[in-house]
Amino acid sequence: MNESKPPKTPEAPHISLFWWIVLIGLLIWNFWSLWPKSQPQVDLPYSAFIEQITKDNVKSVKIQGGDITGVFIKPITWTTATPASGIVPQPTPNPNTKYADFHTTYPETVGDTTLLPLLDSHNVEINVTPPPSPWFAILLTNGLPLLLLVGVMIWMGRGAAKNQAGVFNFSRSKARQYDALTPSVTFKDVAGEDEAKQELEEVVDFLSHPEKYHSIGARVPRGVLLVGPPGTGKTLLARAVAGEAGVPFYHISASEFVEMFVGVGASRVRDLFEKAKASAPAIVFIDELDAVGRRRGAGLGAVNDEREQTLNQLLVELDGFDDRHEVILVAATNRPDVLDPALLRPGRFDRQITVGLPDRRGREGVLRIHTRNLQLEETVNLSLLAASTTGFSGADLANLCNEAALIAARNNHQSVEMTDFEEALDRILLGAARTVLLNDHDRKVVAYHEAGHALVAWLNPAADPVHKITIMPRGQALGVTEQVPGEDRYNYSREYLLARLSVMLGGRAAEETAIGDITTGAENDLVEATRLTRRMITRWGMGSLGPVALSADDSQPFLGYELSQGRDYSEQTAAQIDQDVQHILEDRYEGVKDLLTRNRGQLDKLAQALLRDETIGQEDLIKILGERKLEAVPVVQPQTT
Repeated sequence: MNESKPPKTPEAPHISLFWWIVLIGLLIWNFWSLWPKSQPQVDLPYSAFIEQITKDNVKSVKIQGGDITGVFIKPITWTTATPASGIVPQPTPNPNTKYADFHTTYPETVGDTTLLPLLDSHNVEINVTPPPSPWFAILLTNGLPLLLLVGVMIWMGRGAAKNQAGVFNFSRSKARQYDALTPSVTFKDVAGEDEAKQELEEVVDFLSHPEKYHSIGARVPRGVLLVGPPGTGKTLLARAVAGEAGVPFYHISASEFVEMFVGVGASRVRDLFEKAKASAPAIVFIDELDAVGRRRGAGLGAVNDEREQTLNQLLVELDGFDDRHEVILVAATNRPDVLDPALLRPGRFDRQITVGLPDRRGREGVLRIHTRNLQLEETVNLSLLAASTTGFSGADLANLCNEAALIAARNNHQSVEMTDFEEALDRILLGAARTVLLNDHDRKVVAYHEAGHALVAWLNPAADPVHKITIMPRGQALGVTEQVPGEDRYNYSREYLLARLSVMLGGRAAEETAIGDITTGAENDLVEATRLTRRMITRWGMGSLGPVALSADDSQPFLGYELSQGRDYSEQTAAQIDQDVQHILEDRYEGVKDLLTRNRGQLDKLAQALLRDETIGQEDLIKILGERKLEAVPVVQPQTT
């Protein structure tokens, strides 16, 4: 395999020659000014200095503190003989040296009042200066500006180098590399996705033993696409593949390819694959592939030339893989429906692996992984928690464990208890508790509203069991009725969906039945019920129009889809859909009111218990209502025209 050489890192720009000359000149000047001047100078005793004055041989003196320096009119020869012990040194002539300058020490502490008149009488020029500054003061005065200038020049040079390097690195890939030597994630750290792990084990085996596949001429898939809802562990699975194989792992988000300049994204794609080929075997992981892999020429929105060029370069790189290049591209997306067909064809992304929500056993495995580092009480039942978290993704379960640990620490518990997990689950599902003071009438309305939801669910055999009822304000709701499915559901029958509609409308029906009036508290119930009914008719063929799908985009709001995308059915069909929605909701509502009227005693008993206790669990619900006596609301038949 031919390894491509990485591009050279640009060198830092040189400081201009002019500034170098200025810097060197300043250095020379400062050193010259600070360097002591060496001139022939003789040290005279003070008495000899007075003698030279009287002989009129002193031209000028400079008095600086206790030091006196001066200039002779006629240079003299002078030396100091080494005397015997106790004898003051006496000057002796030295014919080899003549001194024009002299230095002596002025008796500053004793003082000499006759010195200045003596100098004046012999016409000696007198200069008096203050004592010299310390050496460190001179260094700060002369050297600090120079150091600042040097620092500014170095800083400017580094800034220019960084800017130039940024220009040259603009087209370089921003992928983060995780080496095989760093602590890695393995399949033991992933739970709830057994089927996906089995499919990825072949990729691990190829990266670990590529010669086994090359020897028989097999070609391993070049691209593996992980498809699933957010939070299901697609990125974690990709890292686990790299950890199991022990190969370099390049991680980048697809949005990091796209810049405002056309061609930068394509250049970054090329650089990424060159790095991966140079360190092969390796894994390249692109997260949120739909950011650059959207269908070209869809006709929706403005054309993004940069994104399309990036996608084209990605297609070329996938086609340009040598069969012996031990590089596998793994990508993740939760919108496979918007990807370009050229990206999904065989030879590019050969395999699509679905990473779905974990089932009950998978959720229990995920909980065990995320509670490994927690101090748990023996009473914590992870199996019960797994049964209570239907529809939770791996990220949701990780958040649940962290919230339980935070609550335990806030309550000063030595370990995480089951009550901490229950409170964390309520916080996630229902919202944080709020201290809202309601008057007696509003509390009564909320109590009957939630009692209506709970009683309809309690009496309906197709509805999910009621787990908890509360009239304590949580999140944006004044009261909440929590239902927990007894098992994971993958298909929803028409009977089950109608039961959900009945439970949604039970609060509004209870207000009208018990209070005699209706309030705005059922707003969210009506919105969700209308949305569900419209989907039943337009997506799942459960209306009078029969088995036909009229709305294929589940991400759009049910009222705004026709305005934003346009609808593909006539005005007559739209009117028929509206009639079906109204017919189903009205029939459900009337049936629920009849059910609550026939069970008015149980409704009152449950509402009074809520006013007294505010929160009722499943065991208390059995004590209040007795054993569950199922009484289904009649199933509405589609209206025929």
